[in-house]
Amino acid sequence: MPEQLSIFELIANASPLVQLVMLLLLLASLISWVMIFQRWFFLRRVQGEIEDFEDHFWSGIDLRQLYGELADEDALTGIETAFVAGFKEFTRLSEDGSGDPDAIMQGVQRAMRIALTREEERLETHLPFLATVGSTSPYVGLFGTVWGIMNSFRSLANMTQATLASVAPGISEALVATAMGLFAAIPAVIGYNRFSARVEALMNRYEAFSEELQGILHRVAHARQG
Repeated sequence: MPEQLSIFELIANASPLVQLVMLLLLLASLISWVMIFQRWFFLRRVQGEIEDFEDHFWSGIDLRQLYGELADEDALTGIETAFVAGFKEFTRLSEDGSGDPDAIMQGVQRAMRIALTREEERLETHLPFLATVGSTSPYVGLFGTVWGIMNSFRSLANMTQATLASVAPGISEALVATAMGLFAAIPAVIGYNRFSARVEALMNRYEAFSEELQGILHRVAHARQG
């Protein structure tokens, strides 16, 4: 308990600028933790949505029936959006009467690529903020430390006899800013790296499904032409 009290006293006795730096780092840390938990639950839900949809997709259901089930829904998951975009474009181009399988598949690829790009943006929400906090917080904390130490040494000019005890409190106050910078940065860096890897894995599954769907539609297009 005395250690906690001493830390609070150091923060309370710090200079206004150092206190402002600490406040900014504290806010950045709190926001980072909120985003970390939000991304963790969100990406976990997306993983389950992909598995559920793929099980349904490969269950042998007719693609037109599946498209009919999803076309009227307002809230679609990411992989459902990619399927609906691709199959909708396939149906539209097939009904235009051109009958060119290559032209049809180019349209399907374009529609699914746009859908996957939007989904990737959705998956990467908040990750730039975590990257910014992880990369800048140590430097912000270091700035507070340097400023606090500078003030401590400037105060020596008004002392007739300089001792370690006279500058130690000021230096300790300043070092708290560095500690808070690391406290904010470390979880943000870990969260960013972890979630970036998860997003990459999810996008690989999206792209694999996209290629499988395009292969199925390509065979259907050629069969109709024949």
